[in-house]
Amino acid sequence: MTHTVRSVDAALEEADEAAGHHLTNLVDWRRYIATDPTTSTLLATAAYRQMTPADREAYDESRLDHHARLLVVATSTIRHTVTCGRRLVLLNRHAISARRGLIVSGPANTGKTIAVTQLGRSHELLDRARHPRTTDRIPVIYITVPPAATARMVAVEFARFLGLPVYGRSSKNITDVIEAVVGVLATARTGLVIVDEVHNISLTTRNGAEVSDTLKYFSERIAATFVYAGIDIEHSNLLTGTRGAQIAGRFSLINTAPFPYGPEWQSLVATLEGTLLLHDHKHGSLSSIDRYLHTLTGGMIGALSHAIRGAAIDAILTGTEKITKKGIEAVPLDHNAVTSRPGRKAAAHR
Repeated sequence: MTHTVRSVDAALEEADEAAGHHLTNLVDWRRYIATDPTTSTLLATAAYRQMTPADREAYDESRLDHHARLLVVATSTIRHTVTCGRRLVLLNRHAISARRGLIVSGPANTGKTIAVTQLGRSHELLDRARHPRTTDRIPVIYITVPPAATARMVAVEFARFLGLPVYGRSSKNITDVIEAVVGVLATARTGLVIVDEVHNISLTTRNGAEVSDTLKYFSERIAATFVYAGIDIEHSNLLTGTRGAQIAGRFSLINTAPFPYGPEWQSLVATLEGTLLLHDHKHGSLSSIDRYLHTLTGGMIGALSHAIRGAAIDAILTGTEKITKKGIEAVPLDHNAVTSRPGRKAAAHR
């Protein structure tokens, strides 16, 4: 029992340390790369019943944290993104200019950020394996484009990821910020730059055009493969006009979408069910209602994960220790998942 409690304490310390962290800075990005999501285990029910109230509370807290974490399932979209990204990195390795990039685009909640961050994780782990005794490399940089972004705001996002000073006299000049970022990334041999939320860039505005030009300048100065992710990019103005034509001519496009009901969806449900740490849950009960779960979530992987993890947390908090259809329905889903359900779109047009 002592060994179990010690393991629970370690899990809680890790959860507290990870709370409030984001991928858009180097320290937390490295913590994300180092995280092992497979460490949690389910105690035997008899041992669980015999725990002291304090030990049970700590153990339950560790299970709550386990279900609060977003499990990454290797979907076909993630595998395709990693494969295409890896191919582009290799093709760009000896390119002097006009390096090709990748755009991951689709509706909200269809796994775009997960796909590009998994690409980043894959690239960084490969780079670490290739240079095991080197500590000053920064293989990947990950930023998000702020709403109504200006060129300086985007440059500051690069600087903030690297931990460079973004305030004070020397950082007020955008040229100084850009040169500092380029210098660090060149020295650190950065090979992959991920820019998320690019739908916040509008080429119809002066600020948006300047942001696009700044990203292009970074891509010309940094010997790295650039990956963009955003909502419905192919239908936005980011690929129109002179600037848009340059992006469209150099970037490949991967679309994400809700999953149709079929073998892959069934596998997703089974995989998520296999991660549950609930003492009275009957394995296979979620797989038996996978078609219902598809209808409920509109095939959105984000909504599916949210529903199952939310129901698991409720099952621990209420002591039921199992997920039921009623428990799933008690978890509110996002508006997109609700409106994408079969029959809802038809009703909206009547």
